[in-house]
Amino acid sequence: MYLRWAEAHRFSTEVVDSQEGEQAGIKSATVEVEGRYAFGYLRAERGVHRLVRISPFDAQKRRQTTFALIEVMPEAGDDIEIELDWDQIRVDTYRSQGAGGQHVNKTDSAVRLTDLKTGIVAQSQNERSQTQNKEMAIRVLKSRLLERALAEREAELRAIKGEHVEAGWGNQIRSYVLHPYQMVKDLRTSHETSNTTAVLDGDLDGFMLAELERLAMDGEADGPETGSSSPARAG
Repeated sequence: MYLRWAEAHRFSTEVVDSQEGEQAGIKSATVEVEGRYAFGYLRAERGVHRLVRISPFDAQKRRQTTFALIEVMPEAGDDIEIELDWDQIRVDTYRSQGAGGQHVNKTDSAVRLTDLKTGIVAQSQNERSQTQNKEMAIRVLKSRLLERALAEREAELRAIKGEHVEAGWGNQIRSYVLHPYQMVKDLRTSHETSNTTAVLDGDLDGFMLAELERLAMDGEADGPETGSSSPARAG
C-alpha cells in the first residue's frame, strides 16, 4: 500500500529489510521513502492499523482480524549529530534469507546492529556485500536513535501540556474492513471511504491530510518535522 502511494507521488523507495512470516506473509519490513515532505506526510500514518477480512490463508474462509504497526522516522543525514558508541553496539553477521543470488545465501553478508544501551536493533540483508549491509544498518540505527530522541522530546512536551489521551478499545488508528462490508475509517479524524480497493492501492492522501489538519488544529504539527523533505523510513 505504501509502496503504491510513494509510486503515485514519484517518490523513490527501497526495501531495506524484510522478514517473512513463519507461515505466510511478511512479519516485518523496513522501507526507505525519499521525496519532498516524505516524513511530513508519512508521520500521519504512525500507529496500529486494523484489517478485517476473509483470510486467504484460512482453508475454512473465516473472517479474521489482524494488526500491523507502522513506525515512521526521519533519516539521520550526515548533517545531524547522532554519535554511535561502538563500545555499546553489538555487531552480528548472519546468512541472508531470500531468493538468493550470486552472493546471497552463500556468505554471512547480512548485518545486525544492537545498541546495548537502548535495546534498539537495526539490520540489513538485501545489499550485495557485508560492508554495504553494515552501512545501511548504521543508517537505520541512526534513524531509530533519532526517532527515540524525538519521541522523548514529544513526551516531555505532552507532560508539560498535561495532554489527556482518552482510553478506547484497542490502540488502532484506522480500520480496514473488507468483510462483510467495504469501509476504511480513521478513528482519529473520522475520515472514511468505502473504496477499499483504491486505499489498499495507495490512495492515502485524504487520510494523511485529515490527520495533519487535526494535528495542526491541536498545535502539534508545528516544527521542522512536518515540513521536512528528508527521507522517511517505515517499518
